Amino acid sequence: MTTDLLARRAARLGPNVPTFYNDPVHIVRGEGVWLWDAAGRKYLDCYNNVPHVGHCHPHVVEAITRQAATLNTHTRYLHDAILDYADRLTANLKHDISQMIMVCTGSEANDIALRMAQAVTGKTGFIATDNTYHGNTTAVAQLSTRRPPIGGYPGHVRLVPAPESVAPLGGSAEAQPQVFAENIARAIAELEATGQGFAGLMLCPSFANEGFPTVSPGFLDPTVEVVKRAGGLILCDEVQPGFGRLGSHFWGHDWLGFAPDVVTIGKPMANGHPVAAVLTRPDIMETFRTAFGYFNTFGGNPVSCAAAMATLDVLEHEGMQQNALNVGTYALSQLAQIEHPLKAEARGQGLFFGIEFTHPDGSPATTFTARVVEGMRARGVLLNRIGRHMNTLKMRPPMPFAQAHADLAINTLREVLSELPVD
Repeated sequence: MTTDLLARRAARLGPNVPTFYNDPVHIVRGEGVWLWDAAGRKYLDCYNNVPHVGHCHPHVVEAITRQAATLNTHTRYLHDAILDYADRLTANLKHDISQMIMVCTGSEANDIALRMAQAVTGKTGFIATDNTYHGNTTAVAQLSTRRPPIGGYPGHVRLVPAPESVAPLGGSAEAQPQVFAENIARAIAELEATGQGFAGLMLCPSFANEGFPTVSPGFLDPTVEVVKRAGGLILCDEVQPGFGRLGSHFWGHDWLGFAPDVVTIGKPMANGHPVAAVLTRPDIMETFRTAFGYFNTFGGNPVSCAAAMATLDVLEHEGMQQNALNVGTYALSQLAQIEHPLKAEARGQGLFFGIEFTHPDGSPATTFTARVVEGMRARGVLLNRIGRHMNTLKMRPPMPFAQAHADLAINTLREVLSELPVD
């Protein structure tokens, strides 16, 4: 059946449509932290942050169903739901961030964030790290590094070295914050010298796609000073760390300790319903709304708002942020105890953790890490890998993930690591 499905995908969707795993999983049902395939096999989901409060959470499903049966339209008509959600969500934000545009995808949200920076500064140049991903519109794809744009990176984009754990910038964890800021300063100077000017820095506060390196609160302080002195905006992509995943804080930027000008959110905010948003201060919103005419047909529709509101309900009523802190701390302690000749570092925060593997000479153990991912899938645990060389296991489960689930995943990982050859 898998072979037939892959053939149908190629015939109808075209070539090179990505799938996870050498033997892709045909998923037909989900509940909580579990997924089932077409043959009835059960998998522990240690990867998906889209069903943030758990696959098919009944409260979210009921909210979507009820609203879809009542009204679904766009924001050129008045409805309360978008305002109720904006009130509730922005109450969780500081730094005078109190206004919102709702869209359908994180890519759209990040695209708007770039335009906000252009509107405020009158400049067009942007900076991101050299190992990141912020979406797939033309504008944000030019910042992303999975595949270079056709024709190469445009002149208004500068990519600076991403922070690292095993091989930190400047040779040490202590030197890394200042070196990162110095690289930002050089990129700003280049953009100003070439005429584009510096509009903004876009980053994920947990540097998720960079391999979630170990950094500490205050890491960005020198960078923030550089960006503010240059008159640029800090555009904070919270799609992965936001909504309590880090455990100690609801937002990644609050954990890292800086004040963003624009915050973008997406995947987790409505538990899989296609919703995203841009959040910012009133002064920035006014400048953007004056400079750009923007309307999104599906953004902020009542059904999306109901899904997003219900997701907040579950996060609060079921104590999921505290669960992320408790279970994440436990899981990381268990990963730290694993001994393996290729293990370079166990790291993470909250329900976002993993292990980086390197060879004895320090080179990335990319092929080995890929085998670990496949071995886990074969034993019924779904996770993946990330980082510049794809040699870091990425475990980012739904928020109901409990200590028993962590034990199952990590004990399975121990089995896989004990069986795989290291050459």
